[in-house]
Amino acid sequence: MNFCRSVPVLVAMCITPAAALAGEAPYPSHPIRIIVPFAPGGSTDVVARLVGQKLTEAWGQPVVVDNRAGAGGNIGMGLAAHANPDGHTLLGVSSSYMVNPTLYSKAPYDPFKSFLPITNAAAAPNVFTAHSSVPVKSMQELIALLKKDGKKFNIGTPGVGTTPDLSAELFRMTVKLDIVRVPYSGAGPAVAAVAGNQVPIACTVLPPVVPHIQAGRLRALAVTAAMRSPALPDVPTMAEVGFKGQEADTLAGLLVPAGTPKAVVAKLSAEIQRILAQPDIRERIAAQGYEVIASTPEQFAAQIRLEVEKWGKVIRAAGIRVD
Repeated sequence: MNFCRSVPVLVAMCITPAAALAGEAPYPSHPIRIIVPFAPGGSTDVVARLVGQKLTEAWGQPVVVDNRAGAGGNIGMGLAAHANPDGHTLLGVSSSYMVNPTLYSKAPYDPFKSFLPITNAAAAPNVFTAHSSVPVKSMQELIALLKKDGKKFNIGTPGVGTTPDLSAELFRMTVKLDIVRVPYSGAGPAVAAVAGNQVPIACTVLPPVVPHIQAGRLRALAVTAAMRSPALPDVPTMAEVGFKGQEADTLAGLLVPAGTPKAVVAKLSAEIQRILAQPDIRERIAAQGYEVIASTPEQFAAQIRLEVEKWGKVIRAAGIRVD
């Protein structure tokens, strides 16, 4: 009798795990949202849409890009930080992800605890340019000109706390220049200002200035990359002109909220790596002036740690703060 009574219990013990596995929803089980904390059309938005389209094709679930611009990206990043961590919400980020926690007095996320990295999908270096009317052809000539009479010049950037803005500030502090940064409201206005000679010098992300350089309106002086850019192979790096440690870029990365299951993170990472290796995707990203990076979650996490520390030092040293 005792044996008979125990049989249902034993059967239940055997069946329950199998039933649980059978009832577990596959991933993805419903549409995926990629929150982009910027307006449509920027590099982060473009990369998110390219990846999203390919994820839709591979997994059969719609992937929707949700643009939530404002506060230097903080609005969208704060929204994503509190999303359900089931893998159905991703966050597309630029380098502001690493900058904002130091730049803003109250950032709505912790760069180390609020998210899990998936990949740094692509990146482009920043570039120092001068209007064609400025009588310099190299960074050394620019420095000599600015040290002679720096108060006559200023340098345009895409906005307070952007990596081009911080690159300009790092350069200014390194060389001890008396020059004023003029932050604009984005890369477009900054590029238009230097191309129109409203400001004689600028530091911006590379892609939007390439046509102006090729047309002769602007002169590229140096890029902030570790190696020369294929888009401007004749332009030296900052290290080549004597300034090591000035490497900086503007990236387009993907993360998920903290607490997302490891299996989901691994699946997303593997699929996005596959997508970024496809020739058509690489060509379309290159057409934006960006280079495919396709880092692993571990590599991206290490990059985040390094850049939070690096830009935090620059921001604190320069006394830059946004409240």
